[in-house]
Amino acid sequence: MKITVYLIDKKTKDTLYAPLTAHYIKIARSFAQVEVKEIFDKRIHKAQEHSSESAQESYTDAFLPYLGTGYDIALHPEGKEVDSFRFAEMLKDKMRINFYIGGAYGFNEDFLTKCNRTVSFGKITFSHKLIKLVLLEQIYRGLSINANHPYHK
Repeated sequence: MKITVYLIDKKTKDTLYAPLTAHYIKIARSFAQVEVKEIFDKRIHKAQEHSSESAQESYTDAFLPYLGTGYDIALHPEGKEVDSFRFAEMLKDKMRINFYIGGAYGFNEDFLTKCNRTVSFGKITFSHKLIKLVLLEQIYRGLSINANHPYHK
């Protein structure tokens, strides 16, 4: 199984969350190959300065090459809230899963309809680095649940 987390985020030096991010990627290896791809370019930067609609469109364009290459799940505040066991169910029996974390302006409806699912971790807003870490922990927790590993207890 391969799980990729795609997110719109500037690549900056992260001394706070990076060790934990690496930790969850490493311990998940016994269950799946997990990787994170941060995407940010001049087009996204300019679009974010122009309008929220332009920004959302630039995020969609950045993610389009990856859509359809696996089971696509967008993290979105209006998505379905799931507990860890339902989250684990989403991971079952899939060879490739792509998670998407949008930029500062979220996703447009067009992108969300192209995904297989939308999931919410609640109505509050998280920083990109923190939600990436929370997602990686939940991926590991879900994989552990599916493998009857005691981590989740």
